[in-house]
Amino acid sequence: MKKSMPTSFIPKTITVATCAALFVSMATFAADLKTDDDKASYSMGASVGKHISSQIYTQVELGAKVDVELVVAGFVDSLKAKSELNDEEILTALNQRVEQLNAARKANAEKLAAENSKAGEAFLAANKKKSGVKVTDSGLQYEVLVAGEGKKPNPEDVVTVEYVGKFVDGTEFENTVGREEPTRFALMTVIPGWEEGLKLMPMGSKYRFVIPANLAYGNEFVGEIPPQSTLIFEIELKNIEKPSEKKEARMMGMMPAH
Repeated sequence: MKKSMPTSFIPKTITVATCAALFVSMATFAADLKTDDDKASYSMGASVGKHISSQIYTQVELGAKVDVELVVAGFVDSLKAKSELNDEEILTALNQRVEQLNAARKANAEKLAAENSKAGEAFLAANKKKSGVKVTDSGLQYEVLVAGEGKKPNPEDVVTVEYVGKFVDGTEFENTVGREEPTRFALMTVIPGWEEGLKLMPMGSKYRFVIPANLAYGNEFVGEIPPQSTLIFEIELKNIEKPSEKKEARMMGMMPAH
């Protein structure tokens, strides 16, 4: 995937590098790694540090406050088998933080979905006015880039395709063109927009589809595709096979069933 998740609504107050620097600033000595045991010991700390740094970054992204000095204090106290809080208090605090983070994730997802829905509706409204664009009863939009003359696939067929996937802002998130191993899958396993669109295509043709969110992944995050995303695909239908021709159809790329 070539597109990072949009994060315009996330405060940029801390980064993984910042977290690492904070931990480093609290180190009392420089590591002297002479033996394998030294390296193993250091690696245990490094592994824990990376995990904690990632947790801090994730939580601050979601708007939670984290006092790094207290994180380090809790870690050191734990190593010394002591604590300012008992086990029940620790569990309560962590559960409260989980609830806070879940609420923040939900709010962010809802905001992102609303923004994507609005952008998708505007794009669909403008695109359908373009010359050569056709709209099906479901709302799928398509235009013929290359007209093939072969047969069209049936729902049970296995198809081989090359495709480029983009968001409505033009950002490319998937490109299978030129891969050594072809992209093959059973037509009935893909998202509704693909299934409907491919059945319109004679073999050898290339179409451009604009797929509304309800014919794609709806309100779900799938990989780095955010909720309520209208998706654009340029698809070339390279081959059609009956299920009996190949016993196993292996799906590659980012086209799981919805």
